Amino acid sequence: MEYPSKLIEDAVNEVAKLPGIGKKTALRLVLHLIKENENRTLALTEALTKLRTQIKFCKTCFNISDDDECALCRSHRRDKSILCVVEESNDVMAIENTAQFLGVYHVLGGVISPINGIGPSDLKIDALLERIKKSVETKEVILALSPTMEGDTTAFYIHRKLKDLPIKVTSIARGVPVGGNLEYTDEITLGRSITGRVLFD
Repeated sequence: MEYPSKLIEDAVNEVAKLPGIGKKTALRLVLHLIKENENRTLALTEALTKLRTQIKFCKTCFNISDDDECALCRSHRRDKSILCVVEESNDVMAIENTAQFLGVYHVLGGVISPINGIGPSDLKIDALLERIKKSVETKEVILALSPTMEGDTTAFYIHRKLKDLPIKVTSIARGVPVGGNLEYTDEITLGRSITGRVLFD
């Protein structure tokens, strides 16, 4: 693709590095920023600079935070006896959006993936184990990991590490989504839905 300016080309190449954005979309975004009022473009760059230089990770749960400890860990309204283990911060946001969970979280920072060279020591698993051992409040650990081979491997690894501790280890239910059609549901999900069935009330 030919660009009228090296500045545009450099900007397009950087924007295109973002997930889900190709060169054409990147070019549209860059041209849009050029047309925008300069103050709006500068506000965007300032927000991104602050994001990169000032963002923190909670020292307790490793969720993205503005402070050393996130608002969820500081809150007295959260049930500290239930600890939900997730892969990334976006999983925390997804669960929070349901308004169904009032416990606290622990963000692993990914899942075990030997193919990608990610082992248990690359994740916040040791910090999780330490946190649970030091806590007198934790009574249940929910493994809310993606239903993939890597997610299941990680859940199995954590479960094995926790099996001798006096806490309940659960995992999120897996089944057919609301509005889903059985005909198009994969066999593993459908099988888990059958074996994990609950009373109809």
